[in-house]
Amino acid sequence: MTRTTTDQLPGRAAPAAAHPLPEAGAGGHRRASGGIVPVLAFSGIVVAVMQTLLVPVIKDLPTLLNTAPSNATWVMTSTLLAGAVSTPIMGRLGDLNGKRRMMLASLAVMVVGSLICGFTSDLLTMIVGRALQGFAMGAIPLGIGIMRDELPRERLGSAMALMSSSIGVGGGLALPAAALVAQHADWHTLFFGAAGLGVLSMGLTLLVVPESSVRARGRFDVAGALGLSAGLVALLLPITKGSDWGWSSPTTLGLFGIAALVLVLWGVMELRIADPLVDLRTSARREVLLTNLASITVGVAFYAISLVLPQLLQLPKSTGYGLGQSMVVAGLCVAPLGLTMMLVAPLYARIAARRGPKVSLLLGMLVIAVGYGAGIGLMDAPWQTVIIAVVVGAGIGLAYSSLPALIIGAVDPSETGAANGLNTLMRSIGTSVSSAVIGMVLAHMSMSMGPVTVPTMDGFRVSFGIATAAVLVGVAVAAFLPSQRKAGRPTLVAQSGDGADGEPGGADGTVDAAAAVGPVTVAEGPGAATDRTEPSERSEPSEPSGPSTPSWARLAAGPEDSLGSLPAATPGFRGRVLDAARVPVAGATVTLIDRQGRQAGVTPAGADGRYELAAPAAGAYVLIGSAPGHEPQAASATCHGEATSAAPDLVLTGPGRLGGSLAGGPDGAPLAGGNVVVTDGWGDVVTHTASGADGKWEVPHLPPGAYTLVLSAAGHQPHARSVELSGAVPERQEVRLRPTATVRGTVRGPDGLPLPDASVTLVADGSVAGHAVTGPDGGFAFSDLSGRHYTLSAAGYPPQAAPIALAGGADEVLDLDLVQPARAAH
Repeated sequence: MTRTTTDQLPGRAAPAAAHPLPEAGAGGHRRASGGIVPVLAFSGIVVAVMQTLLVPVIKDLPTLLNTAPSNATWVMTSTLLAGAVSTPIMGRLGDLNGKRRMMLASLAVMVVGSLICGFTSDLLTMIVGRALQGFAMGAIPLGIGIMRDELPRERLGSAMALMSSSIGVGGGLALPAAALVAQHADWHTLFFGAAGLGVLSMGLTLLVVPESSVRARGRFDVAGALGLSAGLVALLLPITKGSDWGWSSPTTLGLFGIAALVLVLWGVMELRIADPLVDLRTSARREVLLTNLASITVGVAFYAISLVLPQLLQLPKSTGYGLGQSMVVAGLCVAPLGLTMMLVAPLYARIAARRGPKVSLLLGMLVIAVGYGAGIGLMDAPWQTVIIAVVVGAGIGLAYSSLPALIIGAVDPSETGAANGLNTLMRSIGTSVSSAVIGMVLAHMSMSMGPVTVPTMDGFRVSFGIATAAVLVGVAVAAFLPSQRKAGRPTLVAQSGDGADGEPGGADGTVDAAAAVGPVTVAEGPGAATDRTEPSERSEPSEPSGPSTPSWARLAAGPEDSLGSLPAATPGFRGRVLDAARVPVAGATVTLIDRQGRQAGVTPAGADGRYELAAPAAGAYVLIGSAPGHEPQAASATCHGEATSAAPDLVLTGPGRLGGSLAGGPDGAPLAGGNVVVTDGWGDVVTHTASGADGKWEVPHLPPGAYTLVLSAAGHQPHARSVELSGAVPERQEVRLRPTATVRGTVRGPDGLPLPDASVTLVADGSVAGHAVTGPDGGFAFSDLSGRHYTLSAAGYPPQAAPIALAGGADEVLDLDLVQPARAAH
């Protein structure tokens, strides 16, 4: 038996509720993914270079642009604002229209912005160009989304880690390079270099990266994009400029107030429309919400080191604590931050595979805290700053690598771009807060040295203390993330045991029964016995090469073989791949496994579903059929060694479709906006949706199996039922929810006046269903009642009781008259 395991992501991502397009490559095959990871990671590095290239000359910008220092800061602020606004928007556009297409658009806008900046020294034109450069920030979540759609699961963890860390890698490499260029060439060269890198990234993306076939339904929410943009600008502008304007100035406070109002109205609007820009219900899930909150704290920690170490390294030694290094040396001392982030990507993949991304996130944030905590006392020499950069970089690399895995493990594949875009926005908010808070600390804890003011050592240490505190808050937040309880659900290919003669199967060496292919759970944790194969052994078929390669291996090795190419006397198999409706599955992959569990051949099925595979020798084999959007299937077959044998049809079951309608109320009217949740056998949420205006709902692309369907709506009792999806025909569930009822009334005394503070109890079947104390008007109310028969009683006076019968969800109004007890004579 061979068990094939995959990298573990948190829980199970919801199956793709999206439309597979007929663009998945020839024959329905997923295109070769060998170059996707380095090309996408390079795009992330290009984005980071764009962000970082002005850091070495930031103090000289007022002179270079012939403007005041307060105006020059807009060159950096415009990039931040544009990136924050574009990231969730480009993510949603990628989900709807294609992630590669939107990634190319983001890079193209960046190139245009770089060229504008390269040809100008005018402040306003420079601000416009830098804002256009900020649109490249959308490439990071789009790249992560492409990886999820195109890569096999065993490669996804390390690939996402590298992509997520690329922004630190690019920043670390760009600092010394940009400093070197700024020292020895015209500063505009920095922008021309960024434009060249952008063009190179676009070319590589066009050549190597396929367009994702996963699409979200619906249309782009223009009003939501405008509302979110206005709210983010109003929020981030005072955060970044508050120290210049004054934190208590009318402008700063007014913008914060506008931001709060706009974002609240935007959230209300997003909850009411069918195709929101950001699914706030998904964002409110514990996994997504806590991950985004932790992202803010990691963003604060990430940017703090970039604000402190370069200044400390370049301050003159005459200050008594400055390290007196050049701009280039300062960049080289900080460069290990990014390099370490890249190097820990494989380590993240191992930790996440064994313990889950929550553990790697917690570990990363603890390492960051250790780095900053130790850094408070390690600021006396350049080599000490290198140690700080290495330790903090390792922690940020682990933390940043974990964030996209946690996000995509909690959202539908069709929402990957938008969800990761929102997560990237949270990181940007963290860096903005870090810039504002630490900038304010360094400005207030400074001293004058002749005509200039420089930060003090106490200011640097307080800044590191703030970063330490922020990341410890993140640890506390991440601790409440759900723990991973099991591995992913790999595919198990089981062959029958050895026969009496040592051959698989029966005594004659044949294998009659179909081998099962389906989801299994591999035990994890101490004492769990697992038989793993390395990714190199299971994900890529060996490709025979060289003159000694036998003819059967050349015939079976690749999809270029045409059907009917096997000579009649060639040992092998021929057959068909069909779906549940007996329709040919064009382009399905057929893999041949020998009796030792090794791959003996692979080929695609033709347009009519037929395939032919050569066999290396006579004996028993397993044929495995697979295709996108279908469950895999395997069958046993025997090659007799003299001619091509007819193999049994491989029948692939397609994804199940679950739908129906939701009704409620006294008259059974359609319920709009009802909540429909599907959970698996472990109780984990697989996917969710809402009923439309006509009460109808649908959840496509669910793997066949057993599920629990939970339906609920405001003012109604929730309902749960088990459903079994076969994949052959859609499953329809017509459900009418029972409305809940309300009992309310007034308690009155013998004089007919309302009695306050009377105790009212609602009893159902001998147990207390509710208890209330009357208000000043004698009123009471019990809502969300699901039973039919109750007894209402009031105490504090001689008790009075009255039966209540509830039917049809109607509200019942009942007044109780209490009689004051007679007092004993003295």
